[in-house]
Amino acid sequence: MDLFDFNGNEERAKPLAERMRANNLNEFIGQKHIVAEGSLLRRAISLDRLGSCIFWGPPGTGKTTLANIIASTTHGEFIKLNAVQAGVADVKKAVEQAKDNLKMYGRRTYLMLDECHRFNKTQSDSLLPAIEQGTIIFIGSTTENPYASMTPAIVSRCRVFEFKRLSESDIKDALKKALKDRRKGLGEYAAEVSEEALDHIARAAGGDLRTAYNALELAVLTTAPQEGGKLVVTLSDAEQSIQRKALSYNEDEYYDYLSAFCKSLRGSDSNAALYYAMRLIEGGCDPMTIARRLVVHSSEDVGMADPQALVVATSAMYAFEKIGYPEGLIPLSNAIVYVCEAPKSNAACSAYHAAMNDAREVRDDDGVPPYLKDNTFGDAKTKAQSKNYKYPHNYAEGYVEQQYLPDKLKDRVYYVPKDIGFEKKVMEIRRQKGKLK
Repeated sequence: MDLFDFNGNEERAKPLAERMRANNLNEFIGQKHIVAEGSLLRRAISLDRLGSCIFWGPPGTGKTTLANIIASTTHGEFIKLNAVQAGVADVKKAVEQAKDNLKMYGRRTYLMLDECHRFNKTQSDSLLPAIEQGTIIFIGSTTENPYASMTPAIVSRCRVFEFKRLSESDIKDALKKALKDRRKGLGEYAAEVSEEALDHIARAAGGDLRTAYNALELAVLTTAPQEGGKLVVTLSDAEQSIQRKALSYNEDEYYDYLSAFCKSLRGSDSNAALYYAMRLIEGGCDPMTIARRLVVHSSEDVGMADPQALVVATSAMYAFEKIGYPEGLIPLSNAIVYVCEAPKSNAACSAYHAAMNDAREVRDDDGVPPYLKDNTFGDAKTKAQSKNYKYPHNYAEGYVEQQYLPDKLKDRVYYVPKDIGFEKKVMEIRRQKGKLK
């Protein structure tokens, strides 16, 4: 390499994850449900007809990479901002630039906004008119649920594409490619990385390709060559580079232990649940996997029999996230015992499935009873019908019998409480109101 090849030096100084970014859709890794041949997004990109959209998903799944590919394959201008650093002035400058591009050159402008959930209402409002008028094509990237974290007016004008965590096989293939690539990857080191080391990095990365690249690069750059100059990366090197030890069981055993843990929670055996949880964690399983399953089962299997179980489980997950290993295992163990010993009811979970099935299968375009409709901007008929609504607080104990479900579903009963725990109290309240069915 030329001594004064500053651009080459700058490129080599970039992390492996940055150097290995895909430059086109054929190189793009994962997200087949979004970019497969014939998919909506791929057709829109190839025809340069992409509208405003939001890429939502976990870190390291290709959101920014795909946005960069769009920038390089479309015929428009491309402006990139980060919501953490950009203010209203930056947005206005970008919009003015987009207007000039459209007026003078007839070129559309794509505005890529990283961490778009960080935009507050004022910043979002400054961007909204440009999206509505088509002055800019907005591409937001976020790890947070946009429906909950972003201004609804922005979300409603965008198509949301959900990114999934990459599979272990996708990550492993990407790592092998990086090891062979002499120009952008680690090919110049001629490193030999054992299959078990690659398997471990791919598994421990948890679907985050950036994490996997960083771990591989660290392992290669910090492993001392053997006699003769041969560089060999072992499982031990991989464990240190990604700071997580390899599972001390095979994949089948992992899922068996996890299944046993879940069924022990459901079966109210706190001894077994604690054992399987610790066996999984000591074997290399991420404790957050245990915490997430615990939260699910606190609703699925305990449910309304003890609503406090969900509070305890989510608090334990938050505590572990903030405290870490090993002290974080103490609140996690408390929550495991609580969920196990709590009374069990799947009534609310069954109600959810039944209601979801009707929501998907039963079609009633105007099924809301007239007196329940919003009459703020309604016509005279709607306003007149709204007077038939019985305001519960005008009645004894804040309750009055009236139909809430659409006519097609008026006799449906989704939630049937069991005679156990808090649900026994729910049954008593229903009896008092005379609505036990």
